[in-house]
Amino acid sequence: MNEDPKVKPSRSCGPERGVGRQGPACGPDDPRRGGDAVGAGTSPTDIPEHRPKGGERRSRFITVSGREIAPVYGPDDIAGLDYDRDLGRPGEFPYTRGIHKTMYRGRLWTMRQFSGFGTAEQSNERYKYLLRHGQTGLSVAFDFPTLLGYDSDHERARGEVGRLGVAVDTLADMEILFKGIPLDRVSTSMTINAPAAVIWAMYIAVAEKQGVPPEVLNGTIQNDILKEYIAQKTFIFPPAPSMRLITDTFAFGTERVPKWNTISISGYHIREAGATAVQELAFTLADGFEYVRAGIEAGLDVDAFAPRLSFFFNSHIDFFEEIAKFRAARRIWARAMRERFGARNPRSWTLRFHTQTAGVSLTAQQPENNIVRTAYEALAAVLGGTQSLHTNSMDEAMALPTEKAVKIALRTQQILAEETGVANTIDPLAGSYFVESLTDRMEEEAQAYFDRIEALGGVIAAIEKGFFQREIADAAYRFQRQVQSGELSVVGVNCYVESEPGRIELLKIPPEVEKRQLERLREVKARRDPGRVRAALEAVRERARSKENMMPVFLEAVKAYATLGEIIGVLREEFGEYQEPAIF
Repeated sequence: MNEDPKVKPSRSCGPERGVGRQGPACGPDDPRRGGDAVGAGTSPTDIPEHRPKGGERRSRFITVSGREIAPVYGPDDIAGLDYDRDLGRPGEFPYTRGIHKTMYRGRLWTMRQFSGFGTAEQSNERYKYLLRHGQTGLSVAFDFPTLLGYDSDHERARGEVGRLGVAVDTLADMEILFKGIPLDRVSTSMTINAPAAVIWAMYIAVAEKQGVPPEVLNGTIQNDILKEYIAQKTFIFPPAPSMRLITDTFAFGTERVPKWNTISISGYHIREAGATAVQELAFTLADGFEYVRAGIEAGLDVDAFAPRLSFFFNSHIDFFEEIAKFRAARRIWARAMRERFGARNPRSWTLRFHTQTAGVSLTAQQPENNIVRTAYEALAAVLGGTQSLHTNSMDEAMALPTEKAVKIALRTQQILAEETGVANTIDPLAGSYFVESLTDRMEEEAQAYFDRIEALGGVIAAIEKGFFQREIADAAYRFQRQVQSGELSVVGVNCYVESEPGRIELLKIPPEVEKRQLERLREVKARRDPGRVRAALEAVRERARSKENMMPVFLEAVKAYATLGEIIGVLREEFGEYQEPAIF
């Protein structure tokens, strides 16, 4: 870092240097590095740009995933493309161009900002703030103890209550979380996995207290345990009972909550762990196929539950790579559901997905730059045909977002929808030699991964053998080496570096949050009916030992104000806890 405040980062590129996040850029002698690369007292504008005439800026052009990019694309690159077979019209098989005939001309994507922190009261205030400013759907972030099925008074929860999301211990917290929010008029997504069935039961119970029947509820529980084993690691139970809980939610949702998405199969966390775009695509869809198999093996009709399966993808910074990923995902899923799993309902063929911009692309250095990154990533998601979108806030590399930061993130989506014109036509990039070629390559490379996973015995066997974990770790290592070497550029980190780091206001969670949450938990336990709680927990235990659906007993338990930790504690005793094998 240059300590001379008069020296600013260069705007120019040296020979064989690139601009942006790709290509060999910002080497040790590149003036864009700032700091000592430019001598004290020398203005960067005094350094001329040297470009070889007729040459290229870099010796190698790659995507953020390391994919080599050709100088130009033409008809030969899509020689095997058949319009009817591979593209079709929007809303028609294989849905490469989008799952709805009118796409955003008929209805814009749902603007769903992921939010939750501190107590239920604080998160409720944030939800109402966002709804007042034009958000069209809710997305709930839970704190770490809740994700792991611990109550706020558990010793393992100490210091983590309300830090990374909202603390939910009992139905009382859920009642406060959605106080004054009519659940028959808003859709709610909840990022919860191992305890998803219990948290969903709380939501259904809150709706009933509002007079809203389950049949009209709209929303999603993430409920994707396979990616927890692969990437995020907030698992509790071993795979078999975990999959049983998921198929129980499939069956219960089909019968009682037909408008609810009973799972959101998530590539987001796989990508955040370091996976490439094609790994995110392949591993996520492989998980999806595993859930379809599990549902069929549980005796469910594929066309009864498959239309309520949804997906959750990451929109990273490499613009065209992300668009191609989304288009390939729809095509792969449609073909597999119709041809491999025999689904007859076209709604079973359509891949519906939520998108979140890439958290790992955000930087603590020059945090205002994150607004720009998020805007480009959001544009890629929209051009890729997402149904729902969260835009990250500029401060999320450092803390949970402030109201100002989250409003800017929401306004980013609104400007995209209302001002740019990208919602005026459907799949405007269709037919691009580059985009279609990249889409085809994504599909081919994903298929190669499917073949490898099947050869290992399927997704669960591959998890137990450490396949996914090793693949992601290797990809993350390669990416970091490319950033450190300057082959991939990160503005403000390894180029255009400033001596003074950017400073913005951050949201802080005070210690009083944990104190208040513990007080409410004690109050709930003191006023509930102990006998009713004991009976409800015993019913959970008995049902866990049977093969019957767990959802009805979860509903009764949460209505008795049994805590999340008490219910999950019973399941821990009956199902055991998963111990991840060491991977080398």
